[in-house]
Amino acid sequence: MLAASPLMALTQGAEPTIHVMKDPNCGCCTAWINILENEGFTVTTEPSAGTLLMRYKMDNGIPQEMVSCHTARIENYMIEGHVPVADIRRLLEERPDAVGLAVPGMPYGSPGMGPESEREAYAVHLVNRDGTTEPFTNYQAA
Repeated sequence: MLAASPLMALTQGAEPTIHVMKDPNCGCCTAWINILENEGFTVTTEPSAGTLLMRYKMDNGIPQEMVSCHTARIENYMIEGHVPVADIRRLLEERPDAVGLAVPGMPYGSPGMGPESEREAYAVHLVNRDGTTEPFTNYQAA
């Protein structure tokens, strides 16, 4: 029992595991994953592309207008696209009754999509269970 105590101390406060479905050839997805890992998340990946990846998105409540290049699951929430770490942490802290978060498309300067110092304005959307979305966070152009 004492031997388990140090392990418990190490895992307390640790970031949860996030599972990412992505095209194995996509560099921006890999860049986003690297950001998550650098922020302390444990990331698992699964290769998927084309129709299979789109079906996964739709089957898990991501509306077509919110689609990006990769899709992740963390603690029963879906994360679509280049969502910043701060927004993922806020989602997990606030725990809204929702599908998850989405950054549609691939906005330049979002995490994994180029330097933040040159980013274009973009929004992170909360995807509701009925398929509607609402603003979660807005990022101004740099």
